[in-house]
Order: sequence, then C-alpha cells, then structure tokens
Amino acid sequence: MSLSSDGTLSFCGVELTAEQTALVRQIIADYPKLSQTELSHTICELLDWRRPNGGLKSRECNLFLQQLQQRGWLKSLPELRITKHRGPYPTKIEATSDPQPAMTGLLANYFPLELRRVTTPEQGHLFRQYIERYHYLGFKVPFGASLRYIVHTQQPPHHPLACLLFKSSGWRMAPRDQWIGWSDAARQANLPMVVNNSRFLIFPWVKIPNLASHILSLAARQIVPDWQAMYNVTPVLLETLVDVDRYPGTCYRAANWIGVGTTQGRGRMDRFHTSPTTRKDILLYPLTRYWRQVLHRTGEQVQTKEPGAAGRPQELDEF
Repeated sequence: MSLSSDGTLSFCGVELTAEQTALVRQIIADYPKLSQTELSHTICELLDWRRPNGGLKSRECNLFLQQLQQRGWLKSLPELRITKHRGPYPTKIEATSDPQPAMTGLLANYFPLELRRVTTPEQGHLFRQYIERYHYLGFKVPFGASLRYIVHTQQPPHHPLACLLFKSSGWRMAPRDQWIGWSDAARQANLPMVVNNSRFLIFPWVKIPNLASHILSLAARQIVPDWQAMYNVTPVLLETLVDVDRYPGTCYRAANWIGVGTTQGRGRMDRFHTSPTTRKDILLYPLTRYWRQVLHRTGEQVQTKEPGAAGRPQELDEF
C-alpha cells in the first residue's frame, strides 16, 4: 500500500481512482460490523482485486486496510473489528520433526533427490515444524504467493534432507532494481515474475558436501513450471537475502547466483521505514536468457510472448 502526500492511494502498485477510493470508504462506513477479513473479501470482489489465478487478494487488502488505519486515513470511520487471533499462531512441535541420525557421505550416494511440493495440511504442519525448530528466523506465514518444498532422497528409506520456501518478491530493493535497470512502470508490471527464496534449510543432522548448491540448482528448474501452474505467472528471476553475519552464502554463489548489493536494513514490505532489520546481501539468479527483456516490458508489451518460450502465458498482476 502507498499513500502519497496529496492523499492518493495505490494498492499493489496500481493507483486507485477517486471512485475506487470512495467505494473503499463507503464499504467500511456501511458495514461497521464486518470483520477485517469480511471487509477485505468484499472490497476485493467489488474492485476485482484478483491474482492471475483468479483468487482474491484478500490478505493484501487486509494489510492495506490496517495500514490505512495506522496512518489515520480511516480515523473518522468505524474502528476495524478483528475477530481472529492477532499475530501468528504458535507452531505445535511434535516428534515427527525430531532430529534424526547423522546423514553423511558422498552426495552421489543420495541421488536422485526429489523436491516434494507441500500440498496437504499434514505436510504443511511438518514443514512449519522444521522451519520453526531449525531455521534461525523461525516460521512466519508468507505474504502473498508462496510455494513450499521438502527435499527427500529417493534412496530408501527416503529420508527428508532440507526445506525451501519461495514467495512473492520484495516491493523495492534499490541494488536489485538498479541491476535490473527497470523503470517504476516496468517494476510494477513485472514484479510478479521475480520470486523470493525466503527460507532454505538443510537439516542440522545432514552433513553432505555440495548438497545445498545441488538443491538450489534443482529448485531453479522446478520453480518455473510449479509457479506457472499455481499462479499463472512464469518467473524469470529468483532473489534471496543472505545475512552475512551468520552465513557467507557460499552455496548460492556455488550455484551461480549473482551478488548485486546490500539491503538498507528494512523489511521487505516496509515502505514507510518503520520495520528496521539487519542488512543483508542480495543475490539473484536468472531463470532464462531473456529475463532482462521480459522484466523491462511495460503496458501492452507484457502480453507478448517471451522469445523462445513457446507461447507460455504471461498474464501479469501483483501478488
């Protein structure tokens, strides 16, 4: 969400018209007993705020309303009512995610590897446990689009080795944006084709040389068809942030990711400088040789086919 000095609003990079702004005010004023979730659904349906796969952008709209309230835009309107638990729910830790016997030896002994996409509640609960227990950042519900994977060896007994989480990219990162060289219009149009690898966890009992860089190479191939199938958007660039005070990012560089600079120490959606974080290295990985041409398109150009892409859909929207 963006609120300019002249009072205009934008949602997911698209400026609201006066009629849309008035409609948001009217819905909140006319339905003061609705919860934030119900208001978000209603606003998204009436304004047709949808993802490329047709789903409503209700979570983004919910955050949009909260930010409007925090910045005083809704001061004269009814207080937004929250009916659900505020903040993240604690992850229930169970024995299924307990440490396992050490896994060592040559990487080839564990081939082939399989990136299993998390698709069931049971898999999701196990994934959350792994990240909460063994990743220094813990688990947080990702904002916007996301895909989760648990990496297994296909050698019996098919033990899990690692977890990955991909989600929609940060709104602005100056070094990334400068390296891409796109305009604001091109960034707003094409940001959905940049996907963020926000969690990568090799389990602490897994000590297999070169495993991490190999998994990253596999993930770079698998994320393209999976993201396309889930969100009807074909990603062309991956990004990640590495806290170099903890990790040097060697596995990413070994997998040919490119360092382009350092963050300013703000949160990924922090447009108002209110969520300071540690500074991190920004690494990028192009998924196609035509990534730069695709990300520079604006307007009607985004509807054209990527060269050599055999007509893959390029329907774009913000996540």
